Amino acid sequence: MILFAAYFIFGLVIGSFLNVCIYRLPVGKSIIKPPSACGTCGHRLAFLDMIPVLSYIFLGGKCRYCHTPYSPRYALVELMTGCLFALCGVFYLPGPELILAFLFTACLIITTFVDIDHQIILNEIVVLLLAGGIFNCAFFSRNRLDNIYGMLLAGGLMLVIYLVSRGGMGEGDVKLSFALGLWLGLSASLVLLLLAFVLGGIVGVALLLTGLKGRKDAIPFGPYLCMAGYISLLFSPYLIFYYWQFFATH
Repeated sequence: MILFAAYFIFGLVIGSFLNVCIYRLPVGKSIIKPPSACGTCGHRLAFLDMIPVLSYIFLGGKCRYCHTPYSPRYALVELMTGCLFALCGVFYLPGPELILAFLFTACLIITTFVDIDHQIILNEIVVLLLAGGIFNCAFFSRNRLDNIYGMLLAGGLMLVIYLVSRGGMGEGDVKLSFALGLWLGLSASLVLLLLAFVLGGIVGVALLLTGLKGRKDAIPFGPYLCMAGYISLLFSPYLIFYYWQFFATH
C-alpha cells in the first residue's frame, strides 16, 4: 500500500511537470526556463504555489498574488497522472518496465490535452514514444515480431483511413498509431483500434447531441487513441479473454 501511495505522489509531481509541457511545447517554449509564473500578473510562483493539487485547493484555485482564477484542469492533470501511475504499479513490479509504463502514460497525457487544445499531435512526443517502444521491444518483449506486427496493423490501418478520408484523419493520428502499435503488439493493437473508434464514436455522438460540437466541427481523435492505448497496455489480455469467453458461450 505504501508503494502505491509513493507511485501516486510521484505521479502528482510528474503531473505538475506535464502541465508545463502541455502549455509550453505546442507554442515552442522551453519546458526548463523561465521558471513557472502566473500567466496574468507574471509573478514567479513559489514552492507553496506549486504543490500538486494541494496548492490549488488551499489557494481556492486562484493566484496568490493577483487572485486570478486558475483552470481546474491543472489539478485534474496532476490527479489523473497520480491515479494512472498508481494503477501502473498494480500491473508492473518496480523496475525498468514500470518506468517505461510511466513514460508511456506521461506521453499519452501530454498528447491528449495538446490535441484537445490545439488539434495537433506533437512530433517530439511521438518520437519519444517510438524510442521508448523500441527500447521496450529490444529488452523486454517476449516476441519482437509481434510488436512489429502491432505497429504495422495499427499504423497501417490508420494510414489507409487517412488516405481514403483525404485528410479526415490527421497525420499525427497515423504517427501516434504506429508508435502505440510498437509498444502494444498485435493483439493489444486490435483492442487499441476497436476501443479508440468505439470511444470516439460515443463521445462524438454525445458532443453532437448536446450541441457542444457541430457536424462541421473538427473533433480530435488523438485523445481516444490515448485512452484506448492506456487501457490496452494494462487490460488487453483480460479484455481479449472475456471477449472470447463471451462468444464461446453464446
